[in-house]
Amino acid sequence: MERRGIGVFDSGLGGLTVVKELRKLLPNEKIIYFGDTARVPYGSKSKKVIVKYSKEITNFLMTKNIKIIVIACNTATAMALEEIKNMVDIPVVGVIKPGSRRAVRTTTNNNIGIIGTTATIGSNSYYNEVKNINKNINVYQKACPLFVPLIEEGLLEDSVTYEMANRYLNGVKGKVDTLVLGCTHYPLIKKTIKKIVGENVILIDSAEETAIEVRDILYSKRLLRNDEGEESDFFVSDMPKKFEEIGKIFLGTDLKEAKYIDIESYSGENN
Repeated sequence: MERRGIGVFDSGLGGLTVVKELRKLLPNEKIIYFGDTARVPYGSKSKKVIVKYSKEITNFLMTKNIKIIVIACNTATAMALEEIKNMVDIPVVGVIKPGSRRAVRTTTNNNIGIIGTTATIGSNSYYNEVKNINKNINVYQKACPLFVPLIEEGLLEDSVTYEMANRYLNGVKGKVDTLVLGCTHYPLIKKTIKKIVGENVILIDSAEETAIEVRDILYSKRLLRNDEGEESDFFVSDMPKKFEEIGKIFLGTDLKEAKYIDIESYSGENN
């Protein structure tokens, strides 16, 4: 019987949107989640630092008897996916390819917008992925560095969030029919984004597509769990109580106790 869990990590709370979709699609699976709340946001940090953080988290997750790793962070996916794949002998899934495929399937006018952190946009990961699928699509990118801290402060429908969104989205408004939310935090401010870009623009949340990819991989490798699942475990690098309070907004339900982990103690290479 396959009882190993699904390891999921993010720079903070945003990856809980992926957990939510995984729970819907794979209710029997145990999820082990790590949120790097001490070092959020990742979007303004260098590739070297993000790779270091991602390796530490991977080392930690590998101590939890997992069968697959989901990098539920666009920035970490853009910067560290290949390094993590080379570290471990289990499947590793990021959020950029699933989201890009969904966007290409969705657009009708071949104009796609991508919003994300400074690091994600700077990496051109979404741009390149979309162009690899269909080189004729026009891609408009915009970094939105203040969204993550505003969301993590719980300012989801605050006037300051609306003002920043209006500034950031001015360049894509009226040009695109599909907008990729290139950060797992951004679905929490869908209402605000919709007010600015218009109801006709379709917002792509890669969490759903990522969950489908995880299901398909586990099915193909005969790793799906068939008996009733266990409670998910949540770990953070700082402020577990705050994580629990805000986390329920992301999950749409209460989450069990989050446990503090000294993540830097996992800096040694995974064997």
